Amino acid sequence: MEISIVNAAYIAGLFDGEGNVMCKQYMRKKKGSKKAYKVWYIRCEVAMIDEFTIKWLKDVLGFGWVAEKRYNNKPKYKKQWRWCCGYRDALTFAKIIWPYVQVKLHKIEKIIDHYEPRAQELGDNVVDLETERQVRRFNWDIHGS
Repeated sequence: MEISIVNAAYIAGLFDGEGNVMCKQYMRKKKGSKKAYKVWYIRCEVAMIDEFTIKWLKDVLGFGWVAEKRYNNKPKYKKQWRWCCGYRDALTFAKIIWPYVQVKLHKIEKIIDHYEPRAQELGDNVVDLETERQVRRFNWDIHGS
């Protein structure tokens, strides 16, 4: 699914303000095993109380999932809606918003850096992100979309 530059830039701004990136490594043990092994946890999410915006985000991107949560099950707290994606979908998301994200750029690049060497080894079609970023910004300046 092709995402317009305007939508990608808007989503990047939304993510900068309301989003969260988790890209960390931790040790895990299998039940009954003494040996621990390294596991990556990679996830991107946008959380807010506006259900429409979260569902729009999922519709535009075409991947991820939407969840609702009420904190403390007390009526004074509003429901929070979350759009989430993980692992390879998080990589796709990172590549979409990378040219436009500002505040969370370092964290988004951490996801891309985690996957890109592996993608090159497997022979996947890897995008030159710096060139892509310059082209998108040039198109934005020329066309405004």
